[in-house]
Formats: sequence, structure tokens, C-alpha cells
Amino acid sequence: MKHPISDVSRRTVSRTIAGAALAGLAGCLGAGGSDSSDKSTDPLASQDLIKNVAVTGMTLVVELAASVDVDRINLIEPNGELFSQRRVAGGAQRVSFELRPSYTPGKYRIVGLKNEVEVANVSYDIQPDLRIVEVGIGKYHPDRMWNGSSRETDDEAFVAVKNRGTGPDIISKLLFIGDVPYPSDEDGTNYENNDRVSGIYDPSSDSEQTEVVIAAGDQVTIYSSRSPFAFVPGAGVACQEQPQSGRFELILENQVQDIPLSRTYDIEYSASREFDACDIEIGGV
Repeated sequence: MKHPISDVSRRTVSRTIAGAALAGLAGCLGAGGSDSSDKSTDPLASQDLIKNVAVTGMTLVVELAASVDVDRINLIEPNGELFSQRRVAGGAQRVSFELRPSYTPGKYRIVGLKNEVEVANVSYDIQPDLRIVEVGIGKYHPDRMWNGSSRETDDEAFVAVKNRGTGPDIISKLLFIGDVPYPSDEDGTNYENNDRVSGIYDPSSDSEQTEVVIAAGDQVTIYSSRSPFAFVPGAGVACQEQPQSGRFELILENQVQDIPLSRTYDIEYSASREFDACDIEIGGV
């Protein structure tokens, strides 16, 4: 063990990791629709051409009324620039926009055009809001881990994440920094700055996966792939004859929001005469 657990605070990492569009593209953004921040106001109520707007997974879906007569739908970014456009075939009542690989969160505008003349203009806020709901160790929560794989789960972790926003996000890396037995930095698996390693396990393929999409309103469980709670000689924390306590930071790097999702936890180790036989307890901070 490189550091006594009383010195953990020195190893705890804290990180925090425009213009108007042309009328032919945006469909005269200043006309029609309201930029009111009152979320109780239905942006579709003032018109009858766009029936519904929703985000499904990483796709924005626009449903048109049966009687609509438009030949193009433009999707305008929060900064006023054109994100994408779709031609509307005769009789079509639905168009979709793929938001991958990333998008700028904020208020988008859906503009319907007929012969370059704006006939519909509504706004839709696409904003993810990720929250860490729960974290646990496989050894103590076998019912929360995956089934059907020969891979051991005792030293792995699960993280439940809820998206309370109106837009999707993509988790691309799972990190455990600080006083865990096998951290993700140079004191352990050392993949913190390796773009090719996500630290996320996919039970369906029994391999590491590059990303996890969390749609608006969904809650997903993410699993570790690098055994952050395995006791390894010479790595982060080893059991001692006296109880120990410390802290670690759980970090989820994402592709949409500018700041990684993180939360700090207290961690307790029971006394043990063997370096890998103590019990671990995680508490919130």
C-alpha cells in the first residue's frame, strides 16, 4: 500500500473537467413561435401543422398533421445555426433527426417550409440531466449484477444513473479515483487518460463497451469492467490490522454535457490480518 488511509485527502481528485441563420435555412426564425421560458406553455398550441415533437433514444422525431403541406423541415440549433434539414415527401407525416455523435444542449427550433416560405415554427428544449442514483459492489449486491457470464462480479461495481432531462446523453467512461482498492489512475489500472478504454462492461457481449446511451427519462445500470474493488498488491488500498477510512470520486465522462458527472463517497474498510480480506462499506458524502 503506497499511502496510509489517513492520507487519502491528498489523493482525492476534484475535477471539473452564435448568430442568426439565413432566412432560406432557418425559415425566418424571428417569425412565429415564442421564446418564453415558461415550461408550462405548450409550444405546439399556437399552430396546427406540427402535431408532436419527441426525442426517442438519440433521435428527434417530428410528427406532422395529416393536412400539413410542407416540403422541408429545418432543425435549428440553440445558436441559430442549421443543425440539419429533411425533405418531406408527399403524404409523409413523420421526419426524424439523428442527434449523434453529439449535440449542443438547449432550445432547438423546428421550422416547416413550403416553397421557401415558413409555415410552422416551434421550439423544443433538448437538455440532458444525469444524476447518480446508486453505487454498489458486486460482492455485497449479487442480485444487482449480471447473470449468464463466467466473469466474476465480486470485485466489480454497478452504478445506477437517471436522466431527468428532456434530451439523451452518452456515457463514454467510468472512473473510480481515490481510496478504492484498484483505482482507475496510476495507482491502479491506469486507464484514466486512455481514450481506448472506457472501464464499462457489457454483459450482453461479455466485453468492454465504448458507450452507454441514456435516453431522456430513462434509468440505466452501468457496470465496471476493470475490477475497482479488487485488492491487488502494490495498488491503491490494502487491508490492514486496524480499520481504515477514506474517500473516492466516482466519475462518468459523457459526450453531451461539458462537465463530467461525478460524486464523492466515503469508504470504510474493516480490520483484517490479510491484505485482501477486509469488508468494504460505501457511504454518501
